[in-house]
Amino acid sequence: MKIKPLFDKVVLEAVEADAKTKSGIVLPSAAQEKPSLARVLAVGPGGIIDGKEITMQVKVGDKVLYSKYAGSEFKLDGKEITILRQSDILAIIG
Repeated sequence: MKIKPLFDKVVLEAVEADAKTKSGIVLPSAAQEKPSLARVLAVGPGGIIDGKEITMQVKVGDKVLYSKYAGSEFKLDGKEITILRQSDILAIIG
């Protein structure tokens, strides 16, 4: 299914976190942190939002860091996705 976000919204798919620590300890899923690294699946067109011109800075395929508790989570075609505002994205990972 294709998804097209509106305004300044961005659709993200989380990049899986490691299930092991650097020292080799395997973490159960309940002990793992919520991922804040994701891949951009879709980007809205931007435009005038709350009286301000918003230009989209991210594009499909970018890896980004986003605020831990930002956005809304959904399940689409068996994938967990997050939809959030571009302003909740902290950085693009090169």
